[in-house]
Formats: sequence, C-alpha cells, structure tokens
Amino acid sequence: MTNLFSLEGKNALITGGAYGIGFEIAKAFVTAGAKTIIFNNRNEKTLRLGLDNYKEAGITNVKGYLCDVTDEKAVAGMIEKIHEEVGQIDILVNNAGIIKRIPMHEMTRAEFQEVIDIDLVGPYIVSAAVLPEMMERREGKIINICSMMSELGRETVSAYAAAKGGLKMLTRNICSEYGEYNIQCNGLGPGYIATPQTAPLREKQPDGSRHPFDSFICAKTPAGRWLEPSELAGPAVFLASHASDAVNGHILYVDGGILAYIGKQPK
Repeated sequence: MTNLFSLEGKNALITGGAYGIGFEIAKAFVTAGAKTIIFNNRNEKTLRLGLDNYKEAGITNVKGYLCDVTDEKAVAGMIEKIHEEVGQIDILVNNAGIIKRIPMHEMTRAEFQEVIDIDLVGPYIVSAAVLPEMMERREGKIINICSMMSELGRETVSAYAAAKGGLKMLTRNICSEYGEYNIQCNGLGPGYIATPQTAPLREKQPDGSRHPFDSFICAKTPAGRWLEPSELAGPAVFLASHASDAVNGHILYVDGGILAYIGKQPK
C-alpha cells in the first residue's frame, strides 16, 4: 500500500509553484519521495522568492525557470531545458493562475482575455508540450488545478469561472484522448483555503464580530471552517501516484463539502 502512494524517483513540474497551493503540493510530493521539484514563474522577483521558500523548507533538489505559460515558444524552450538539466517530466501540475474580481459589465475584453490565457490556455500549452514524451514512455500524470468555480458561478468572477469551467472540460478531454497511452489527467478543486492571502477575510471586525465573508464561507461549508493548505497534500499525492492509475478525467474537489451542500437555513 505504501508503494502505491510513493513518488520515489519522480520529477514533478508545478507551474507557478513558488508559493501558495503549488508550493504546498510540492512539499507533499517531496514527502512522498519525489526526486526533483521543478517550477516556473513569469518574473524574476517571484522566481527568487520561490527558490528562497524551497530553501527555507529544506527542499534542495529544486529547479526554477523563468517562463510565461501563455508563451508557446517559451514553454517549449523550458521543457527542452528541463529534459537537458533534470530529465523526464513524470508529473505535471498546471497550477499557475490568476483571478480578477471585476463585475462583468465593467471588465474589459483585455482583462477577461488575460484570465482565460493564464488559467485555461496556459494549461493547454504546457500539457501539449509534455504529452509527446509521456506518450512515448506510455506513462504520465497531469493534474489541473480547477476550482469550485468549475461548477458554480459567483459575482465578479465571470472570467475565472469561464476559465476554470473550461479547464474541467480540458481535463476530461485529455483523459479521453490520451488515456490509451497510460496517461492520467485529473483535476484538483480546492475549496476556501486559509492562506496568508485570505487572512484579511478571516480577521475579526473592530466590534469583535466575524468578517462577513468568513461567516458566509463557514456557513456554506459542512465542515464549518476554512481548510488548511496541508489538507491538499493527500489528494494531490493520490492523483500523482500509482494509486490513481484507474482514475482519469475526474475532478477531485477538496472543499469541505461545499458543493454537496445547499447551506444553512436562515434563522
């Protein structure tokens, strides 16, 4: 059973993996025995921040690359360098993403397009770049970081929801098209995670009450709380390991039950 979940000897490319969810997944992969963590970011400052984060976490076998996932030529160049400097890519995690919280009628086409390009076109470009090698080996794992917005709508996130809904279907189509090569492509859909970025939404108000969004999320979650980043570790390792070899085209939502729940009745 332990061997089923082992990532020993595996190289994992995690796009945008300098911090946040991508960084937490990287730490989980290392704990499961991954040989090398590879990540990219599109600017030098964030790339250096990522390398510092890995060093602080005691992860030494890591390679960082400067690359914009929306640039086909840049991605092709990065994949070539990875093959030369690290070796084969066993696991791809399409984690790089952005969100713009703007009402749809106020959002420009350029703003909408930027979210689509990074959150949906980027995973297509990077997946297409690693697939030939995986097809040749007849083995590979692709994990797309989806979202509850792959299933639900919410005000101000029209571009994000459109991109993440599309990513769900891209996940299913990669499964359909490449499953015969023993390549598994699945999605991981985090719920609301307690990170430094979401900390302001969980702060107590001046009168001692909970932040309205904090109350909203806890009321919508059967678990009654925000999730911890570490709670993504097990699901991510499962989707990256031989334990999930018969799981393909599936979106695994780690959301504390939000998608199964209609919410509490108002008092």
